[in-house]
Amino acid sequence: MMSNYLHKFRLDKKSAYVIGGLGLIGKEISKAYAMAGAKVIILDVKKKEGILFEKKMQNLGYKLKYIYFDCSKTKNLEKNFLKILRNCGKPNIFTNCSYPQTKDWSKNSFDKITYNSLRKNIDIHLNSYIWLAKLVAERMVKNKDSGSIIQLSSIYGLVGQDTNIYKNTKMKENLSYSVIKGGIINLTRQMASYYGKFSIRVNSICPGAIKGHVAGLQLKQDSNFIKQYSKTTPLKRMGNAEEIASVALFLASYAASYITGSTILVDGGKTAI
Repeated sequence: MMSNYLHKFRLDKKSAYVIGGLGLIGKEISKAYAMAGAKVIILDVKKKEGILFEKKMQNLGYKLKYIYFDCSKTKNLEKNFLKILRNCGKPNIFTNCSYPQTKDWSKNSFDKITYNSLRKNIDIHLNSYIWLAKLVAERMVKNKDSGSIIQLSSIYGLVGQDTNIYKNTKMKENLSYSVIKGGIINLTRQMASYYGKFSIRVNSICPGAIKGHVAGLQLKQDSNFIKQYSKTTPLKRMGNAEEIASVALFLASYAASYITGSTILVDGGKTAI
């Protein structure tokens, strides 16, 4: 019998949690999972947007639910998340594309960053990624279920930021970002090594620059940045959120059943040269 390869990408009867599921990339991932048949639970801080998106997707016939959740509230992170797991059930797919940050995030460049800001951002971003993934994995182990955990990192978790692409813009390199994203990549490797015996797959996606707003500034990217960044990629352009969501769907599905501990680069070839 010939294998039905298209069927391998379906997520029917699967439950998928998307942390930061209303963000630039997160919303597209949420759509992709829902359209593939999964029951999607979005955890995000944007209440109004979440309610509207939930209604829109349900009206289209998709199974999607929004729940308010703030992963930057680290004091009650575990308590709040475990409550959601008890109420909504264990996910088969867990994707974290949240982007918690301090108010001074745009000042985390080498020449302006403070120690307190560095420590706080590592705590709310990297440490929340670590702990939420661990809580999900342990619940999967307890229930003797296989699962897929996907973490959003960045090419700047693998290579240094090219400061030339920020010339004549208001943007700068970010020390905290590179440290956090690098940590997420090795978290992926360590978790894949440990949880593989339980049939739990753990992978990370490393996007290059994606069209959209600038984190910490809520502005569209400077035209100079777009031109300068695009020149550094073999495809001569920036990426789109949909292109990240497609990779997340692949990693979440049975089509990626023998992939774990991997870091998937979606960067238009930027890190190849």
